[in-house]
Amino acid sequence: MAEKTVDKIIRIMSKPQQIRNIATCAHIDHGKTTFSDNLLAGAGMMSDQDAGHALKLDFHADEQARGITIDTAAVSMVHEFKGKEYLINLLDTPGHVDFGGDVTRAMRAVDGAIVLCDAVEGIMPQTETVLRQALKERVKPVLFINKVDRLIKELKLTPEQMQEKFISVIASVNKLIRQIAEEEFGEKWQANVQNGSVAFGSALHNWALSIPYMKENNITFKDVIEVYSTDDKEKRKELAKRAPLHKVVLDMVIRHHPSPDVAQEYRIPKIWHGDLESEEGISLKKCDPKGPLFFVITKIVIDPQAGEISAGRLFSGTMKKGIEGYSFMGRGKTRIQQVFVYNGAKREIIDEASCGNIIGIAGIKSFVGDTITLNETEPFEKISHIFEPVITKSIAATKPADLPQLIEVLKVVAKEDPTIIIEINEETGENLMHGMGELHLEVIENRIKTEKGLEVKTSNPIVVYRETITKPSGSTEGKTPNKHNKFFFSVEPLTDTVKAAIKEGKIPETRLKKKDLIIRDAFVEAGMDSKEAIKVKAIFKGNILVDSTRGIVQIGEVMEMIHDMFEDVMKQGPLVKDPCIGLKVSIEDMKLHEDAIHRGPAQVYPALRESIRGAVMKAGPLMFEPYQILLIDAPTEFMGEISKLISNKRGQLLDMQQEGILVNVKAKMPVAELLGWSSNLRSATGGRGTSSLIDQMFEKVPNELQQKVIKQIRNRKGLTDAMVGA
Repeated sequence: MAEKTVDKIIRIMSKPQQIRNIATCAHIDHGKTTFSDNLLAGAGMMSDQDAGHALKLDFHADEQARGITIDTAAVSMVHEFKGKEYLINLLDTPGHVDFGGDVTRAMRAVDGAIVLCDAVEGIMPQTETVLRQALKERVKPVLFINKVDRLIKELKLTPEQMQEKFISVIASVNKLIRQIAEEEFGEKWQANVQNGSVAFGSALHNWALSIPYMKENNITFKDVIEVYSTDDKEKRKELAKRAPLHKVVLDMVIRHHPSPDVAQEYRIPKIWHGDLESEEGISLKKCDPKGPLFFVITKIVIDPQAGEISAGRLFSGTMKKGIEGYSFMGRGKTRIQQVFVYNGAKREIIDEASCGNIIGIAGIKSFVGDTITLNETEPFEKISHIFEPVITKSIAATKPADLPQLIEVLKVVAKEDPTIIIEINEETGENLMHGMGELHLEVIENRIKTEKGLEVKTSNPIVVYRETITKPSGSTEGKTPNKHNKFFFSVEPLTDTVKAAIKEGKIPETRLKKKDLIIRDAFVEAGMDSKEAIKVKAIFKGNILVDSTRGIVQIGEVMEMIHDMFEDVMKQGPLVKDPCIGLKVSIEDMKLHEDAIHRGPAQVYPALRESIRGAVMKAGPLMFEPYQILLIDAPTEFMGEISKLISNKRGQLLDMQQEGILVNVKAKMPVAELLGWSSNLRSATGGRGTSSLIDQMFEKVPNELQQKVIKQIRNRKGLTDAMVGA
């Protein structure tokens, strides 16, 4: 009897050299899900007829309806290469920028990425973004140039012209890798046609070629052009048999992507900040199944039958059913009830899994980005996203009786998609959803209605601003209500170089319990004095906390409370209770009562909050608004309309390039003016214009609009001057 796939998977799971953890990533509509379907068909998990049409990895009805991937899907399959079986754990990620958070989380779990690129469109803004996300996590890319059939059928290119097109795409990808990757990987990870780390093909027609495969099987591009010279479907099927996509691509993956034991050697120092020479550090770098347990959750799905399923990467140790693990974000012990391997939409229950695999576990209540270990130790670095949520909607239940259910549903939504930030305000009863864009919020709202069966109403989208400062504040005092303790804080603006290092992920977001030389060096590289850099205690949402005190004996007893209040004020600044950005908050001094009973949280929290907020109000506070840099493509005759649209929306034209009959416009736009942008652009270009996001940043609201914006936000939130720092 033939061996079941799940039995093969279990057999290979304990051999790290024969495992590859990979993700697909690309710009929207460059063919990732069709491509993944073909890999599944090749592994015998679906019929060849379905491949490219079934969209097996788009599980949700809205994904199938919209024709886009919204959630990352996981699947494990077995592939034979040179007489040896390999386990391939594949994650199919979204391409739309609004769902970029899923790509970032997937990159934590994998060691290799297949970057797909449309042969006609070439490198697009989102291709650059996903490459940035992969390289930031030290994930090695290989390149698949998709939709090659379009070059022959639509553009009618000769083999020489096709070659030029390929060379240009490969050169663009390599230039990006050189620019984005750390020095030691920039050259080493270049995509190379000759060594087979580049493949070409058509996911829709299920064929692919790479130079090693062409040499081994005596196929040339002329053969491909001949197949497409007539519209003969049989010839296309014949080509798919001669050069099957799954074989060419998975051979490339096995040759060029690292196995977990190789990858963890260089990935762990980047994503785990514990002692690399300790037992834990050595086990993590070696991917040792006998070592201490380290499991990082990258996705949570709420299953109506099985409850909360946490999927992620097991970096060290062996995950067994029934063991008790420690959750860092949950701050407590939790029992693992089931262990799963992934098989497309199906999960298969197994008894145990060794490290180096992407698996699922059930029975724990946790959060995305959490580290599960056996005992409290150093967790993995927080997963940080390239873009922040900048659009907000308030959401309410249509029937008041559904309010408790709505709160539960929102908590589930926040778990399933951590890039949606849910704010439940118990005092005002207002529930807010912060998302990446209008589409992101629309999808979540739609899922609440259809999948969770709850009728809700939402407000028009609101833009989230940021509060910042313009000058140093000087020392500001905060007293506890009982007058027994005093805290002195000062704030000053962070330098541009430190802000850039935090934004680029060179400095991770974390609370520092002990001195961290890697983080200190990152601050020094960004221009901070090394004596001050070693005193940094926390990095939180683009702000830092520095301990400038000396010789205070009981500081350790109040440090956790200082962290809590620093984060609290950074989440809700004193001007309008919007988040703060670019602040360096320094603890200058403190006078503490000897008796711990007089410095409990009820006393200390208000004093800390008062001192930090007071310092911000003395430092010339003002509002920053989110801006997005967009790339707009449209036919050249609409050039004038596009310029007019940009200037009408307070935008700034950065660049305009003409390519044949198309014009590419780069513009910096305030997000406040972008609500309804898609329909505005369609109207201005007769439905033929498209735009994609390249970058996001926060910049000062123009002086003439500062007071107006502050007043509008205070009115919307129902804030009086007494409730804020005014």
